[in-house]
Amino acid sequence: MEKTTFKTTINAPREKVWDVLWGETSYQQWTAPFAEGSQVDTNWEKGSKVIFHDGSNRGMVARIADKVPNEFMSFQHLGEIDNGVEDLTSDKVKAWAGAYENYTLTNVNGKTELLVEMDLADDFKDYFTKTWPVALDKVKELAEQQ
Repeated sequence: MEKTTFKTTINAPREKVWDVLWGETSYQQWTAPFAEGSQVDTNWEKGSKVIFHDGSNRGMVARIADKVPNEFMSFQHLGEIDNGVEDLTSDKVKAWAGAYENYTLTNVNGKTELLVEMDLADDFKDYFTKTWPVALDKVKELAEQQ
């Protein structure tokens, strides 16, 4: 796997960007480019389980590896869900299990820089290289409203 980064600068405070990233309604909006109907089930506490899903019994299983409110969120991917069944042990999952997805928010000249770092397998690099900029544009749009 290769660590890949995506970045945008948003004219809004970190707290607002954080709320957009992890807010129930806004999360669904900015993650729609990855999968229409995207949802997340978690209590957002460090160490807790996270289910990222698309509403059709498919998705990913992760855990919150680290969390510093308004500054940093780290997910460790553990497996996938297919037909509502968690898979944490198949060879397919073992090929990328343990990959991290990190979000860092930094103040830069009164704006917020959002840096997303992902461990990516080669098969998904093209997909995420095309999709992340669209998702980040939506985060920016939502955070800069009002």
